[in-house]
Amino acid sequence: MRDDHSPALRAFHLIARYGSFTRAAADMEVTASALSQTMRQLEQRLGVRLLQRTTRKVGLTEAGRQFLQRITPALAAIDDALDELRQHGDRPAGTLRVTVPEIVLDWLVAPMQADFLRRWPDVTLDIDVTGGLVDLVADGYDCGIRLGERVARDMVAVPLGGKLRSIVAATPAYLDRHGRPQHPRDLQNHACIRNRYVSSGAIYRWEFAQRGRWFDIEVGGPLIVNDPSLAIRAALDGLGLTHTVEPAVREHLTAGRLETVLDTWLPPYDGFYLYYPSRFQVPPKLRAFIDFLRERMAAQR
Repeated sequence: MRDDHSPALRAFHLIARYGSFTRAAADMEVTASALSQTMRQLEQRLGVRLLQRTTRKVGLTEAGRQFLQRITPALAAIDDALDELRQHGDRPAGTLRVTVPEIVLDWLVAPMQADFLRRWPDVTLDIDVTGGLVDLVADGYDCGIRLGERVARDMVAVPLGGKLRSIVAATPAYLDRHGRPQHPRDLQNHACIRNRYVSSGAIYRWEFAQRGRWFDIEVGGPLIVNDPSLAIRAALDGLGLTHTVEPAVREHLTAGRLETVLDTWLPPYDGFYLYYPSRFQVPPKLRAFIDFLRERMAAQR
């Protein structure tokens, strides 16, 4: 009978996910030194180094990356089987790992998470906030939320709310003082609150469209942030103009705290989707999450 490497494989998967022995050890409720010993024993048994260790971080060797790709689907399948066993059929249970971009946190994810967990108390939500693209299968996610244009074609995609509009907005007081831009090039004379992508570090170039063709421009201003909620807060404080999605500031627009400009240059586009790998049977925890989100989005229309 072959040795059971299952605990060591799960340890390796967690270390690779977090890039840290300390975080993986906390997840497994063991000490970092014990986890390090487990990995050394696994590498000795396999005769292959899987991890590159430095004083500052932990990375994967080429063999480690290939090994991780092979074992991740198997570990996910085992977890799904255990979840289904716990659920006694169709009851949602287990951990649901979701990757979402920063822009949907305040208006989509945060308002619904408490109600979802109250409805399904046997589900644990594990929400990872990142704007970059991720490999759901390799990184161990159940699903993700992204703009339609960024969802891979081999994914099952569920629309959340249909078309979306971006807006440029500022306080009426700011616009009264500095004028209301009529053309995107007028933004060169305005204070624009800029956003930096968390994943790449690049600063977002504001996007507009004319006669169906999209273009982007570089803007300037006194503040750069990597959190959309901070940009909205700065706009509300009168620091300048912000470029964001309309649902994120709908309440402020309705109350008159913010006013939009350049609306004719910002037509609707394909909105956000929840996406997940194609499977023969969708786990009950994921089906419950999909149905709950669609229910919430329908109520907001």
